[in-house]
This record gives sequence, C-alpha cells and structure tokens, in this order.
Amino acid sequence: MIGIHKRFGAVHANADVHLTVRAGTVHGIVGENGAGKSTLMSVLYGFYSSDSGSIRVDGQPAEIRNSHEAIARGIGMVHQHFMLVDTLTALENVMLGAEPHVLLHKAEAQVRSKLNELMTSTGLRVDLDALVADLTVGDRQRLEILKTLYRGARILILDEPTAVLTPQETEQLFGVLDLLRGQGTTILLITHKLKEVMRLCDFVTVMRGGRVVQDVAIGDTSIEALAEAMVGRKVQMGRQGDASKAPGAVLMQASGIVVRDALQVVRLQDVGLQLRAGEIVGVAGVSGNGQSELLEVLSGLLAPSGGSLEVGGQTFRPGAWMDPRRARTLGVAHVPEDRHERAMVMSFEAWESAVLGYEWLGVYCRQGWMNHPKMQGATVDMMERFDVRPRNAHLMSASFSGGNQQKLVLARELGQSPGVLLVGQPTRGVDIGAIEFIYSQLRAMRDAGCAVLVVSSELDEILALADRVIVMNQGRIAGELPIQECTEARLGMLMIGGAAP
Repeated sequence: MIGIHKRFGAVHANADVHLTVRAGTVHGIVGENGAGKSTLMSVLYGFYSSDSGSIRVDGQPAEIRNSHEAIARGIGMVHQHFMLVDTLTALENVMLGAEPHVLLHKAEAQVRSKLNELMTSTGLRVDLDALVADLTVGDRQRLEILKTLYRGARILILDEPTAVLTPQETEQLFGVLDLLRGQGTTILLITHKLKEVMRLCDFVTVMRGGRVVQDVAIGDTSIEALAEAMVGRKVQMGRQGDASKAPGAVLMQASGIVVRDALQVVRLQDVGLQLRAGEIVGVAGVSGNGQSELLEVLSGLLAPSGGSLEVGGQTFRPGAWMDPRRARTLGVAHVPEDRHERAMVMSFEAWESAVLGYEWLGVYCRQGWMNHPKMQGATVDMMERFDVRPRNAHLMSASFSGGNQQKLVLARELGQSPGVLLVGQPTRGVDIGAIEFIYSQLRAMRDAGCAVLVVSSELDEILALADRVIVMNQGRIAGELPIQECTEARLGMLMIGGAAP
C-alpha cells in the first residue's frame, strides 16, 4: 500500500500510509483506537476507497473498489464482530453468496467436500451442520476463517481475533495461524494485545494519528518499545501502589447464590462473596464458569433460584430480587461485559447512550419530561473528562471505536459516584493508552471508597488491579487469595479446578 490517504470529513484517518507486507509472514498492525488501523485494512479489503494512493498485490497494480474485487485478488477479512447469520448452519453461512451450483443439494455437497479438505489441512474443525447460534465463540472464529479460505484467500486480515476468545481458544487459534503461515498464507493481524504480537508476528507496523510511526522486525523491538510508539510516551501498565490499606465496611454481600438456566443446568452453585469499601476484588476464571451469571445477579439483570443479596441496607431474595433500576437507586453501577448487547444502543446518538439507564434522574428529567439539552451538555462533559474521541455527542454510538465506546460507558456509570461498581471485561478490545486510563479510573474509584468488582479473562489485568482475587470454576468459587499470594501459576491451577500450589 503506497501513499494511502483517507478522510472522513475533517478527520484524516489515513495520512500518507506506506505498508509493505512480505508473503508468508504474520504482520502485526497496532495502534491506539482511532489510529487508522481498521480504516487502512478496510481500504485494502475494498470497504472504503482511498482518496489517493495505490495498492500492489504480488507486485502488480491492484484497483480494489469493493470486497468482491478484494476476494478475487485473494484477500479475505475476518471482522472483530462476526459476519454470520445465526439462524443458518455453518455450512450454509459458508455457501451464502458463493453457491457453486444452482441446485442447492449439489451446491451443499460440493461445499461440504471442499470444507472437509480445508478442515483436514488446516486443523480448523467446525460442526458444519450446527446452527451458528449454537456454536461457541471459538467455533465462530474458526468458521469465519474457513469461510475466507474457502473463497480463495491467500492474504488473510484478522481484526482483533482474540478479543472474545478464552486463553485456550486463543492458543488453538495461534496454532492454526502458525500452520497457515507455514503453508504460505500471508496474515495481517490487527490487535491491541502486544504479548500476542511478540508471540506470533514476524513484523509489526505501529500507527498513530493516521500515520505509520514505526515499521520493524519483531526481533528488533519489545512490548515496552511498541507501547511507547503507540501512545507517544512511556506507559505504566503494571501494578501501582500496594494493597496494604485495610478495606472498609461491607457494601454488598451475596450468600448461597444458585442459578439454573432454562434447561435447569446449574450455572452458579452456593456462591457467596463480600465487597468492601476501598477494595478492588478481581474475579478470574476461564470464560463460561459462572462469572457472567454472577455479574448479572449482582447487577439485578438475573434473579437467582436460591440465595440472598444485601446492599444499601436492604435484603433481596428469589421472587423479590432487585431490578437494574433499583440497583442504581441503591448506588450500584454496572459496566457490562458486552457493551454492544448490554451497555449501549448502537443506533442511538452518543448522548442517548451516555444517559441510558439514568434518564429518569432529576438532573435530566422533570415531571416525566426529558431535558435533551442538559443530557447533551452532560455528555460533552463526560467526553471531555474521559477523553472520548471524537467529541461529538450527536455521532451514532456505532461510529465510535471500541475503546471510545467503553470510555463513554465508564463515564456514564462512574459519573454517578456509586458505592458499588461492577465491571465486566473492562478493557476488552481496548488499546493500550485507553487501558492505562481505565485502570487509573478504577483505582481512583477504589481510593474514593467505592467497592469495585472486576471480572476479567485477562490474568495480567487481574494481577494489575485487584487487592483480592476470587477464582471461579464450574459455577463455584474455587479459591480466594489476597493479591500478595497470587501468581499466574496459582490462579491458573485454581481456574482449571486444581488446588493452588
């Protein structure tokens, strides 16, 4: 890609970008949210047309005006938010728009045969007859890669491929990518996770402010150097301060919590915990071991079938559980794990998402009438305090990058000075500069006397933030340790159901 320029109004998303990628390598593209990474890859895949510049593939000029032309050139892209139809099978999703025969049964047979060959050669195993809605996140990721390979991709663009994967699924994906590289596939990896860049990539390009600021072989750089190049200054990501200060009063207590799903499968079994003022409690565990259900119970989104909850001087039991609005009146704020599904409405303007759930407060509403100018003014203030970019309260929520969406949700929830703050996956899909900022905000809430619960699939994050760590396995609390006694080895052993060494 040579001299690529792309503007969106006043925003110069790509400014004279030069990118050279060698065949059969894994090439990382890193940068803060809004640095221009996804825009550049969208130009390569034909989603956007550049304002100027050119592209050469295999040394030959390539005009790529849409994704069909990109696919014809052997370029495929797997997006951060999967482009799959939940109500179709895995096989039907691969076929969709690329049916090789007018007779459906013949088309299915041809596609199935080719996919079986691909699964054998790549190790990407998926149940082709399963509905996408029934597939795990890891299976959906593998299906997306299979779909691009089926359509002839030799150059594979992956946008934040591990953002929603468990550590085990991430390792499986890396094994597949290693194999594909060995078979000659060229892989472009957009990611915020610098450990993954150092583990997997051969070369890395760093973007900042729409420009390339560094292009280097992986052996000639380090995590610290990449972080500094991304942000433009040294970044403090590790643990800060100590956990010697004793926590205060118990602000929330759950006892004997039991949750069964629609099929009566037990998701939480006899779970109890205390959240104290001035303390960050981290919840570690492999995804799917009850952490999500715990957050939903504590925030009022899910009523358990057994147990009790004490908060704000009130006790709640099954049949009379608090709802999310009641939780907010009791000073409980919640940053959900999935910001798209639970925290924002993507088709709302930013100011609407920024007051969502608090629109009934007196500052925003009088006798049932909402004051839109006050809401919009408050959103501008939130954007200023939390460095949400761009500072446009009328921009659609979907138009912000993942990191800026997350900062807007945090600004909304922290802005009410809650007594209890429940946070799920605080930095999922967020760049390193925003991670540093989010960590500082969570620590500030703790230091102001808030009880903070952080659920994260990233052990590094738990170790950097928590004063006390709870580990969950198969819906139970497998162990609880003060941070001084925590190591990755001890927590990892508890996460898989073993005893802490």
